[in-house]
Amino acid sequence: MIATLSNFLWGWPMIVLLLGTHVWLTIRLKFPQRHIFRAIRLSVTRDKDAHGDVSQFAALATALAATIGTGNIVGVATAVALGGPGAVLWCWLTGVFGIATKYAESLLAVRYRVKSRDGYMIGGPMYTLHRGLGMKWLAVLFAVFGVCASFGIGNMVQCNAITLLCHESYGMPVSWVSATVTFFVALVVVFGVRGIAKVCTALVPFMAFLYVIGCVFILIFNGTYVWDALCLIVKSAFAPHAAGGGFVGVSIMLSIRYGVARGLFSNESGLGSAPIVAAAAQTKTPVRQALVSSTGTFWDTVVVCMLTGLVIVSSVLAHDGITFSNGASLTKHAFATIPYIGTPLLTFGIITFAFSTILGWCYYGEKCIQYLGGGSRSFYFKWIYRIIFIIFIYIGGTQQLNLVWDFSDLANGMMAIPNLVSLLLLTGVIVKESRKGGLL
Repeated sequence: MIATLSNFLWGWPMIVLLLGTHVWLTIRLKFPQRHIFRAIRLSVTRDKDAHGDVSQFAALATALAATIGTGNIVGVATAVALGGPGAVLWCWLTGVFGIATKYAESLLAVRYRVKSRDGYMIGGPMYTLHRGLGMKWLAVLFAVFGVCASFGIGNMVQCNAITLLCHESYGMPVSWVSATVTFFVALVVVFGVRGIAKVCTALVPFMAFLYVIGCVFILIFNGTYVWDALCLIVKSAFAPHAAGGGFVGVSIMLSIRYGVARGLFSNESGLGSAPIVAAAAQTKTPVRQALVSSTGTFWDTVVVCMLTGLVIVSSVLAHDGITFSNGASLTKHAFATIPYIGTPLLTFGIITFAFSTILGWCYYGEKCIQYLGGGSRSFYFKWIYRIIFIIFIYIGGTQQLNLVWDFSDLANGMMAIPNLVSLLLLTGVIVKESRKGGLL
């Protein structure tokens, strides 16, 4: 049932709505992608005398922790296995145009954020929908879908990836691995946003650097196949039946479907999750934080996902004739190219990526719960949510992979719809704030 609903939701209507919003905001904001290097500089520059709970870099690191996860490794490989090499291009294009959407949704989150009774800044699409559009019912739906998504994309999928890899590579018992991950996550989440931000700020740059170095090494090793891989990715995106090279040709619809779905799963542009932590950043203007937040999509998809896609496709071409039916096999085969340390590097990358994603999404889900709880009850709702979230980490590590991924895709789509509605209806506000902030 979940697979059927997921496939229905991720048909042409969702693809048109998602990509259409990306393109519309890109044009309406006069291609904010051109400010990406300015945004990168701002991300490491403190905004003095600004109000917020964490620094702009800490907010970005937390958002990146939630986005750079198994979607960048197993997710991209799964898109290639199910949608052919062309899915890499659609995933990448989703990221390029998604920069505008990430900018817009983060701007609105800061614009409509509020201070809670305990002195914390809180915001996100639920407050944008409530305060900006007066649609409390839609805000409640977003918060409900956000909680559901936190158990899928940000919880069960991540722990499932860790346990599966540790079990297949080293024979470690699934229950032991799940229990270990659950224990260490519990140690961090009890400290709230500041504890999560501290861990993510230290972990994200280190893990991303190691993974990129590993990808670059594989591309150098597969050097003679990299150009062929690029050509195959582009050709297969529009004529996937002629894929070849160890890949099974699929329809263009499947190529777009899996590329766009995995692109959203990876960078979360349009999903409405990253703006929740952007609202907690120390910033004086919505435009500044919006620019910083937009770099998350750039690093996540434009850089990391593209590297992963090239690694996967070039590795298969280097061993022509070998066909892989799932993303996990593709990923393990590609990283086995690195002698001795390839598999350990992949293991470390997936564990750290997935662990940090769990932390980031715990914060997202908690804020959604706080909105639903409201007032003095939010404190109790928050702790009840944390306990249930921690329990589901263990459950996710012991479930079948297909079920977990289908549930995540379904939850992502349901969460994205209210957020995309707010972006389209508040485009005028986004443009006005952008002019006020000197972007336009």
